[in-house]
Amino acid sequence: MTTDDGRDGGPGPTPSLRTARVLRVTETACDVWHDGRVATVPFAATVPSPHTERFSPGHLVAIAAPAGGRDVVVWRWYDAVVLDDERDGSVRLWEPAHGEVLARPRPGCPHLEPGVRAYASAGLPGADWWVAAAVGTGDSVPPVDLDEVAELYTSSRLGAAALG
Repeated sequence: MTTDDGRDGGPGPTPSLRTARVLRVTETACDVWHDGRVATVPFAATVPSPHTERFSPGHLVAIAAPAGGRDVVVWRWYDAVVLDDERDGSVRLWEPAHGEVLARPRPGCPHLEPGVRAYASAGLPGADWWVAAAVGTGDSVPPVDLDEVAELYTSSRLGAAALG
């Protein structure tokens, strides 16, 4: 990647991201639902494996569209269940691969009632876990933290490794 002024070695431009829902997972790619159709999208080199143990149907993924390259999966939000609110403002979630976790709600995340399914992520700066939005249906794009994922990829230079 190059810097915004064209020099090599900088963090590079912010990746263009969109979301899709995971339908099936193999070790090299996942089938996703986006824009009313199914597509098979490979995982970026930066996404830890084994993919079949880390991704599941129902997860939401961020797909990067590199200029002139092939789309790749760069991030995932877990499909978790809200258990309760905590006194400190955090939300207790249950996620199948991690059990109970405490997540901070993203700014703009509405109050989520116990039993509601919600998209949660781990690894973004500011908290161990974040809860972003209720799991929706249909083709509506859930209000998740795509800007924060793009910033992480830009500031940490993951974008160059992920997008080649």
